[in-house]
Amino acid sequence: MKFLKKWLFLGGVIVLLAVGQLFANEPLTLENVVPPGRNRPDEPFIEEFSMQEAVRFLDSAALVWQKQRKCFACHSNYAFLMARPAITHDVPAHKQIREATEYLAMHPRKMGYQATEAVMVASVLAQNDAATTGKLHPATRFALDRIWDFQCEDGGWTWLNNNEPPSEIDDHYGVTMVAIGVGVAPDKYSETPAARKGLEKIREYFRNNPPANVHHRAMKMLASLHAEGIMTDAERREVIKYLFALQKRDGGWNLATLGTNWKRSDGTPQDYETSDGYGTGFVIYALRTVGVPADDTRIQKGIQWLKTNQRASGRWFTRSMDKDSLHYITHSGTAYAILALAACGEIAPPTPPGPYGGTPATFTERPSPPATQTQTPSP
Repeated sequence: MKFLKKWLFLGGVIVLLAVGQLFANEPLTLENVVPPGRNRPDEPFIEEFSMQEAVRFLDSAALVWQKQRKCFACHSNYAFLMARPAITHDVPAHKQIREATEYLAMHPRKMGYQATEAVMVASVLAQNDAATTGKLHPATRFALDRIWDFQCEDGGWTWLNNNEPPSEIDDHYGVTMVAIGVGVAPDKYSETPAARKGLEKIREYFRNNPPANVHHRAMKMLASLHAEGIMTDAERREVIKYLFALQKRDGGWNLATLGTNWKRSDGTPQDYETSDGYGTGFVIYALRTVGVPADDTRIQKGIQWLKTNQRASGRWFTRSMDKDSLHYITHSGTAYAILALAACGEIAPPTPPGPYGGTPATFTERPSPPATQTQTPSP
């Protein structure tokens, strides 16, 4: 009898594991998503790098934010829409988040940070259009046309400042988001009269308001790839040099070192030593986008850091630049880590098959422009 009970117990465990695996591969939706847990600095590391787990975390973080908060945030659903197409956008999570963003574009809210929300909705939808259908969606066009109503005389936008770097700290971030979104928008949106006029004011803003830190210099560099007259080749080379100089000995980058003027509201000191997901993912993504080869030894050191510092939940932890609480910057840090890995062709086929498995997206290397051929010594 004891022998029979033992085998019945083991059989039950096997069934539970099989059912768990089945649900683990079901497409995540607003209806079945489960919170991925708090962002903790002491979360154990995953035994082996898994893009499958990374994407599952990305989906769950965005869906939970949408479901519980019923709003949008730079670190969650916006970051999701920028990163998800790097793997595939043909999943229910992307469809649901995208539809909610389109609704917000067509039904804008009236509140204290209208300009910030208008810019983020328009820019993210434009980037998502460029990465998915290659066509400008009517909701995207409506959102893009609307952002010019909020452009200030100096060419910028009045931005939400919650002391939550790098996205909610100053007006400069918003200007670069507009330049990127308008620049990549399909169907030659940047050539429309409203966009031409707005971009000229953006160039004037950049001339009069230099970025206050390396993070924003890198954002401006990304914007310059899609809008002329924002940065010269020599200026881009200088940014590349600064980014490489900040690489840590372990191969990663630290977000706080990208914005040394950021002050924490809880009075604790910034950690400038520990490599993190946002710093590493963002820098590698920026360097690859501007044309630095994926096989550059410094890039490969960064990729190795990402592969060996993923947490058990699939995320990459990043400490909040504001206070030790919820560390939501981890969400956007994970999005950038995925973008960085994709940009280096590191999307290994996950198993088992399902919405978090199957054939990975292909990545076509951009030809490296002459401006990025110069190698700088490793720090």
